[in-house]
Amino acid sequence: MKDTKIKLILGSHAHVPSGAGESEFEYVYENKMRPFITNLYRYSKIQAVLHYSGALLNWAERNHPEFIMLIEDMVSRKQAEVIGGGFYEPCFPLISQQDRISQIEFMTTYLRKHFGKRPQGCWLPSMVWEQNLVSSLCASDMSYTFLSQDQFLLTGMKKNETYTPCITEDQGKLIVVFPVSLSIEKELARKSFSQVFINLKKEFDKEIIFDNDAGGQYSDARYVCIFPEKISASETSAMHSAAQPPAQEAGDIVWNRFFEEISLSENYVVTMLPAKIIKSHKNLKKRSFPDSSAFMDSVSPRRFLIDNADVNGIYSKMIFTSMLINQLKGDKIRKLSAREELWKAQDSCFFTPGGGHLPADLRKTAYSSLIRAEKLTREKGKFTPSHIQYDFDFDAMKEFLFQDAHINCYVQPKGAGIFELDFLPIDWNYLDCGLSDSGRRTAFADALLPADAIIDCDQSDPNQTQPVVFNAETSRLCYNELYEPVTQDRKGKSCFKLPAGNSGIPYSGIEINKCYSLKKDVLSVSYTLKNTKSSAQDFIFIPEINLSFAGSCEDCVRFYFSDEQGKDTQPEKQKLTNSVKIVDVKNEAQIQISSTIAFSCCIAPIFDNSFYQASRILPVFKISLKNDESWSNSFSLKFSN
Repeated sequence: MKDTKIKLILGSHAHVPSGAGESEFEYVYENKMRPFITNLYRYSKIQAVLHYSGALLNWAERNHPEFIMLIEDMVSRKQAEVIGGGFYEPCFPLISQQDRISQIEFMTTYLRKHFGKRPQGCWLPSMVWEQNLVSSLCASDMSYTFLSQDQFLLTGMKKNETYTPCITEDQGKLIVVFPVSLSIEKELARKSFSQVFINLKKEFDKEIIFDNDAGGQYSDARYVCIFPEKISASETSAMHSAAQPPAQEAGDIVWNRFFEEISLSENYVVTMLPAKIIKSHKNLKKRSFPDSSAFMDSVSPRRFLIDNADVNGIYSKMIFTSMLINQLKGDKIRKLSAREELWKAQDSCFFTPGGGHLPADLRKTAYSSLIRAEKLTREKGKFTPSHIQYDFDFDAMKEFLFQDAHINCYVQPKGAGIFELDFLPIDWNYLDCGLSDSGRRTAFADALLPADAIIDCDQSDPNQTQPVVFNAETSRLCYNELYEPVTQDRKGKSCFKLPAGNSGIPYSGIEINKCYSLKKDVLSVSYTLKNTKSSAQDFIFIPEINLSFAGSCEDCVRFYFSDEQGKDTQPEKQKLTNSVKIVDVKNEAQIQISSTIAFSCCIAPIFDNSFYQASRILPVFKISLKNDESWSNSFSLKFSN
């Protein structure tokens, strides 16, 4: 068999979501981007394909312009090829065709402006694939993209065929797909380049591929495509035990040795750029890829939405905001500005496994962008408050959307709880509170507990996810039940009823009527609880209020109780109060929660994997009702900034 060189497509990819702190951008730059580019620059014969998200390049342009200049120089001498994609690294299958094309074109314009050349290739975040992406990519003048070798195997290919690009089609449009060798990337994290590629060359030399599509010739079209994030620190690193790890080498030393090894391997490895390959390569086989991603042990983005209600919340808001933008007529500049804010919330980190949705600060940034986009769709000084029924989260049940000049309040039938509460002056969703065992956290999530239940928010462990746990066997968790819509007032009032339940559940004889109204920055919530049983009922009623802030520390949020004279005091256990004042320090805003009837209150932060999610406010009412007796109370939430 003819001895041929391995054709290496070497790449570098990095992304930081919008909303991440400066330190995270700097970390990615110093550990992933700069060492790769500055050391590659010294080896002019080694070619590489580069993809850095628009948000990251924009940051680098402001903070490290010399980095942009290096890439520009390598592009001009045809050492590097910069590929495009969505500017804000979106999860392409979950966004509209219009947003796909617009985000790619936005990135293309940026790259052409800074590097003087229009990109031909497109990066797919997490290599998430649906076949209809072909049409979007072709409409954006993209010629090729990348998927993993495991995704190639899903098409019916044999292992030895997954080192060759193929073409795939949708609606008569074609695009070239290159296979990325994730297994080789993992090997390079443990072994030197020469170790990995000498062994790979031996494997290739043992195989003879007879390709009928190539005119009955032996095929030597073997391409290894890699985007290594981490490479072996030293050739002897594998010899160290976990108890005695090797000394950490600087990134520049590691990458310099990596490129040096590639340059010394020129007798069996040659680096190439994808744009040149697709011009010269003929008779590519046609394949159809099933819905998949590079993470074969993970779920699809659509399944991920179903399994994670907080992620579905961002997705639902994204779709709703897109609809509002599409309805905006006549003002192209305002519409474009609103659409760019929408794009910022489409980041793939929220919609693919890996925990990117857990940091609340990233979710907050996404919601802030969506709120700003919504505000841009409203004509200044002409907004009319509304109250509509709309299937906001795509569960075949209509939610109840209150929209005022400064507040959005969205109520769901499950528990008749508030699942989104936007204060528009500060672009903040106070109900982005993460998940509980029963799903997305809400405000006014009702529970009926035994009269002798002990409610104690012990904050001795700040990472305790549930300081107060409601026992479903002894309590009635009304927030898991469907409330019946009773009356709806287009002027801004909506009432719900939870009928007496089955006799098999605790406190089944208690009927709850709950009404919401929103007017002039004040949200009012009224309750009437009625005992329909012949026997008296003694219980504790807790309408749990979850609200999310920038963090749980005093520099982020502070809580105060009002005493009998109306003065603010520090929260105390078992102390009765009619009012809780919340000072949102970060946003310079304030929320006043007032109640007609005094209550004792328990407040505790909620964490998920050490990430702050929300603050749990538990108003505690001890109630005793005789047969056919009722108890009524009203809350008001007043917002100011």
